[in-house]
Amino acid sequence: MREALIVWGGWSGHEPEQCAMIYKSWLEEDGFKVYVENTTEAFADPSIRDLSLIIPIFTMSKIEKEEVNNLTAAVESGVGLAGHHGGMGDAFRDAVDYQFMVGGQWVAHPGNIIDYRVDITRQDDPVMAGVNGFAYRSEQYYMHVDPSNEVLATTTFNGDHASWIDGVTMPVVWKRKHGAGRVFYSALGHVSSEFQVPEMATILRRGINWAAR
Repeated sequence: MREALIVWGGWSGHEPEQCAMIYKSWLEEDGFKVYVENTTEAFADPSIRDLSLIIPIFTMSKIEKEEVNNLTAAVESGVGLAGHHGGMGDAFRDAVDYQFMVGGQWVAHPGNIIDYRVDITRQDDPVMAGVNGFAYRSEQYYMHVDPSNEVLATTTFNGDHASWIDGVTMPVVWKRKHGAGRVFYSALGHVSSEFQVPEMATILRRGINWAAR
């Protein structure tokens, strides 16, 4: 049986515990044994290198050097890493090794909660199969991203809330490798109710399964 670890905490506005329980339900339905922790100390446990998948849900916050070193080493050795929104893409702002592994870092969401569109760029990828572009209401993440990411979906800013980014196309969903580990990220999912959006949930659930070894 494959084993997954979900570690939640950080800023409560992203509803980390509620999101963790949704992930837990999905993974158990998909045949995983799931462990749930709510402290970054879980990342320092050497046994995480035996897992199939790690899901961080820890917006902002701090991570100790020992913890991030063990986490990145686990992924480099083949453990999958997957997650969403600020829980993975805006975690541990001072940990550049963590950001290097994720492939991106949040920097802004102009206009806060707004209506925007998600465009699929790789419908031939199994994660995105059958998913068409869709309207979405949430924070539209502006991120600094790694050019080596394999981008699966994008969004385009219209400049209404920051004129200088009018027309900028920004990755929303990507996958990548970090050493032997698979990494999957989706910028969607500001709060747990967004997991009810069919396209968001389909992409994320397929993505975490893709990342797991």
